[in-house]
Amino acid sequence: MTDHFYDELLNIQTSGNQQGFYDSLHYHRYEPTPYKGLDELFAKVSLSSSDRVVDFGCGKGRLNFYLHYRYQASVVGIEMNEELYKEALLNKRSYLKKYHHRRAELSFHCCLAEEYEIDIRDTVFYFFNPFSIQIFMKVVGNILDSVGKAYRPVTIILYYSSEDYTDFLTRRTPFQLKEEIEIQGLSQRNSLERFLVYELKY
Repeated sequence: MTDHFYDELLNIQTSGNQQGFYDSLHYHRYEPTPYKGLDELFAKVSLSSSDRVVDFGCGKGRLNFYLHYRYQASVVGIEMNEELYKEALLNKRSYLKKYHHRRAELSFHCCLAEEYEIDIRDTVFYFFNPFSIQIFMKVVGNILDSVGKAYRPVTIILYYSSEDYTDFLTRRTPFQLKEEIEIQGLSQRNSLERFLVYELKY
């Protein structure tokens, strides 16, 4: 199904890339994950009713609305860009006009990723290459600190990930690669067009 089809279905507008650049080199431009990729990812990665997904660099909220609609999952979007955050809130208002009966949490926070306080309910963390390895290391450290306070199964999903991200997770954290998921028609042309799913192992 096309991006346009899903945006219409969800009553939102998430297509298009960010215009302009962030002031900091540590934060990358907004670009939404293709819906085709999300379909293939979550055909293989299951969510339970107890999961709470955090999308770092959520932009206009595509992943959030997709998961909330398809799986009635609780989803939290973290976005540092105030304009994108406002667009996510507009999308939320529009989405809830159509799907107000869904009870799962759907929230957005305008803050730096490393300043988001990991909630003990947070279990799945999604990253579409949103920022530099330095920020990623801080965020993963916050996740591990949270697990140290309240142990629970935790999953990290990377899309279009840099080698810095994967090397850090493999060499310096207890996360282990569980699965690599390619996107039919995209991964063959670009090896970065894939999802890497990591689980916490002790």
